[in-house]
Amino acid sequence: MKHSLLQDCKSKQLYRSIQYLLVAVFMLILAAKISASALIHVRVFENIEIDGENILLGKIAEIEGNDSGLIENLRQIVIANAPLPGRSRKLKGNLLELRLKQNDVDLNRLDLRMPPEVTVTRRCIEVSREEMQTLVSSYLLKNMPAVGGDVRIKEVHVAESVQLPVGHVTYKVTPPRNLKMIGKIPISIQFDVNGNYQKQVSAMATVEVLAEVVVTKRPLGRHTPLTEDDIELQRMDLSNVPDNVITDPEAILGKRTRRAIGAKTLLRRDLVELPPLVKRGDLVMIIAESDGFKITALGQVKKRGRLGERIPVINFDSKKILYARVVDANTVKVDY
Repeated sequence: MKHSLLQDCKSKQLYRSIQYLLVAVFMLILAAKISASALIHVRVFENIEIDGENILLGKIAEIEGNDSGLIENLRQIVIANAPLPGRSRKLKGNLLELRLKQNDVDLNRLDLRMPPEVTVTRRCIEVSREEMQTLVSSYLLKNMPAVGGDVRIKEVHVAESVQLPVGHVTYKVTPPRNLKMIGKIPISIQFDVNGNYQKQVSAMATVEVLAEVVVTKRPLGRHTPLTEDDIELQRMDLSNVPDNVITDPEAILGKRTRRAIGAKTLLRRDLVELPPLVKRGDLVMIIAESDGFKITALGQVKKRGRLGERIPVINFDSKKILYARVVDANTVKVDY
């Protein structure tokens, strides 16, 4: 009987001990769960692409927890400057911990999981060399001044493509000032993103303008009057000829050569001239007129002159020298 009572007593003690143990384990689990629910879970990605000029913790990590204020603060922490568009940057884990401490973040409140090294790549918009060549060609063809020939863009050289930040891209093509738009033309292309300047790229365009130019058929002596039989037209690239080359055969009719010229010579404006209409000693009629009156007098030329040139003429009536413009072989006119 005593033995039975003793066994019952021991069984009850064992049962209570197990109950206490179970309660303790439950409390520990509950405390662990409560503690875990109070932590902010930060999982940093090993490889990530971002936009913008700064690497924010919220851009390279997944942040979860019950404290929304702390989570938002964590997301806005700047870890480092972002790499250039299209480039990558590697971050060590200790740098992330340093930035958290610098921002007064209690690391004990974080469940921080991060790899030893994080690779951050900045997204970009790439403008290829071919795209920039098209931009320059289109601009030149649209804005080419009238040059009296057939325009062809022979080549547009751009050294390399350009990487720009993600956003609304605009561009501006600018040729140099006071430069004729044929031959080799240096061009600049300015790129803006969201209205902000980003980069300027240099290009070199080669523009060909094919047009007919006036060429001599045969050798011509000095002061030879020019006729249609003395010239012919040849199709040439204007970028390879002087600026003052003559392209209109009508422009040489009635003129003469200034000096002896060889065959197949490109005729330039400085190689031809109008023959003088009057010479020293010629008698001419001097005309002076203005609103409501006209005066004429006889005079004598003191210097040879071509059409439109102002030359000295002596007025026989007044014996004074006047300067008058040559109108024709018999007439000069005083300008008022």
